[in-house]
Amino acid sequence: MATKANLRAGRRIVTGRWRMWLLELIVFGINQAKASLFGGLLLAFMLLTTIVELPYFHRYDYIFVFAVVTQILLFAFRLESRREMLVIFGFHVVATIMEIYKTSELIGSWNYPEQAAIAIWSVPLFAGFMYSAVGSYIARAWKLQHLRFENYPRLVHTYLLALLIYVNFFTHHFFWDMRYLLVVYAMVIFWRTQVCFTVLVERRMPLLLGFTLISFFVWIAENVATYANVWLYPSQHGGWTYVSPNKLGAWFLLMIVSFVLVSLLYRRSLRRNA
Repeated sequence: MATKANLRAGRRIVTGRWRMWLLELIVFGINQAKASLFGGLLLAFMLLTTIVELPYFHRYDYIFVFAVVTQILLFAFRLESRREMLVIFGFHVVATIMEIYKTSELIGSWNYPEQAAIAIWSVPLFAGFMYSAVGSYIARAWKLQHLRFENYPRLVHTYLLALLIYVNFFTHHFFWDMRYLLVVYAMVIFWRTQVCFTVLVERRMPLLLGFTLISFFVWIAENVATYANVWLYPSQHGGWTYVSPNKLGAWFLLMIVSFVLVSLLYRRSLRRNA
């Protein structure tokens, strides 16, 4: 009898744990959806404009207006703070400068195949918001999941790494490409860093793994956007093909730049771990 009672108790414990894990997974998914709100809405609108032909204005201009209005609404409903808005604006400026360079005739890494009235040279101004969406996700996830970090590297290392990554995006077309050295540098300084996040209870994972997972999902979004003809790589002009997995490395490095920019909002708390 004691054995049967123990088995029943054991089953209840296992069932209870599975229910808690399932509930935690659902809550985690909801938090991720909330954090991705701006990026998700922007990507959905891009897909909508491939199905519905909007009148009077260029498609890219509609996307820009949609991005601006969405940001205003997020701020109005207090889903983003003023400081977060400033960081996202910083993303837009930094990204637009890189877009102008990368899409120039001299470089031609990718291009925007359609016309836009709201543009700087060949770059429609909505382009910077695609990078801002990544920054918005990181900032909102940081707040929603109460992120904290263990064994965070000295801030000077993170700032230097982000600066070198950004510079290398420009210089590697003409000089030695430092990306592999920069990946090693990132692994060295973040190797011991754990990110702690709260769902129902606090969980933790290596920060480098977090960068990798986010980069993977951004790569998936990039495939969706190029399929929607928002921008195209040279290999996609003869017909859409999936974006090369080699881009994951570029997104991994860009993810670090994005993270460091957002970390400026939380540098006081990070300094205690530096």
